[in-house]
Amino acid sequence: MDLSNCENGGVHEVKVVVPKEVKLVRIIWVDASGQHRCRVIPSTRFNDVVKKNGVGLSVVCMARSSHTDVPIGKNLTGAGEIRLLPDLSTKRTVPWMEQEEMVMGDMYIKPGEAWEYCPREALRRVSTVLKNEFDLEMKAGFEIEFLLLKKAVKDGKEDWVPFDSSLYCSTSSYDAAAPLLHDVVDSLNSLNITVEQLHAEIAKGQFEFALGYTTCLTAADDLVYTREVIKAVARKHGLLATFIPKYAMDDVGSGCHVHISLWQNGKNVLMATDKSSKHGMSTIGEEFMAGVLYHIPSILPFIAPLPNSYDRIQPNTFSGAYHCWGKDNREVPIRTASSPGIGVTLVSNFEVKSFDGCANPYLGLAAILCAGLDGLRYHLQLPQPIGRSKVLLKASRCIQATYTTLLKTNSRKHHKNCVYKSIVLIH
Repeated sequence: MDLSNCENGGVHEVKVVVPKEVKLVRIIWVDASGQHRCRVIPSTRFNDVVKKNGVGLSVVCMARSSHTDVPIGKNLTGAGEIRLLPDLSTKRTVPWMEQEEMVMGDMYIKPGEAWEYCPREALRRVSTVLKNEFDLEMKAGFEIEFLLLKKAVKDGKEDWVPFDSSLYCSTSSYDAAAPLLHDVVDSLNSLNITVEQLHAEIAKGQFEFALGYTTCLTAADDLVYTREVIKAVARKHGLLATFIPKYAMDDVGSGCHVHISLWQNGKNVLMATDKSSKHGMSTIGEEFMAGVLYHIPSILPFIAPLPNSYDRIQPNTFSGAYHCWGKDNREVPIRTASSPGIGVTLVSNFEVKSFDGCANPYLGLAAILCAGLDGLRYHLQLPQPIGRSKVLLKASRCIQATYTTLLKTNSRKHHKNCVYKSIVLIH
């Protein structure tokens, strides 16, 4: 309500802002290849029918890849159907289209019976195991990197090129993109998504948003909504936002780093209780992180799912190309970090740097949590951290070595063909 003084004797004119009627509701899910998909329902039908019973969806919805909707494999085909039910706790007004709402969807065989391939349910299941076995809760906070691209004509052909060519944390780059970035922050605030900071990143046209940490299911939901906001706001400004891991082979890539912590009764228990701990972490914290480090080759297909992902994960690009960990070492896939105010000798969280923007966040977090569970169950121990010495880094096993030459070769070809271009537009 806007109250404005009139000139005559303090009489007030009351202006009532009537909220726009919601016409459509988007039910969103994320498939195995990390693509965001949705079914859109008229609001009347949503409230009368879909809210309770969901909508039908072919099981093939989780078998499509980034470049084709033709099913791959034999388990999930055009035969068979599930129900996509809205999780009403996640329903939000679409900031850039106020006559619509959006809500995250869960997949059920029938109401009350979750489908085993549902990504959100997979994360719920492993979170429940962590709670039941160890009375622990994993929290996560994402740092989202993306490129802003603009249309350009070169040699008579239209292409997408970086928005600018400024440097890391460049003030001029921020100023140039400020109108768009302001709109993104306003939209995220309207969705109750915490933005801790943002800045221009290393690559040309690249920016990063750091989101606040929260429970892992909410963190994944927030990431999905944040991607939706960034892409939609960029379109309104005549630009294209892409989260593709490696857009230009002569520049650094874009990641989606995730910070992990463990909580019990409202307290961060990954952190050591005093400064006598060897690595600044509790025993629980060390064992959990040791499990993640040990299983990182198995986690990678979930957090770096595309051939293009491994063009990003290269030495000297801050992407975690070595199978090791370190303290504030940005060349390793897992680094320990300290929150402001707790001191450099204590660790409040660890960062998984190999996570990228084409991953399904629910499956990625579920894989990390499963690996941490293994570390707790078998009391796995951390090796010595790798410091800043390049000699020590080179002595560590390169993550690239865990993947076949064919995959690496295909990723180079992938960059040049139309499949790659379609992935850029999708992600």
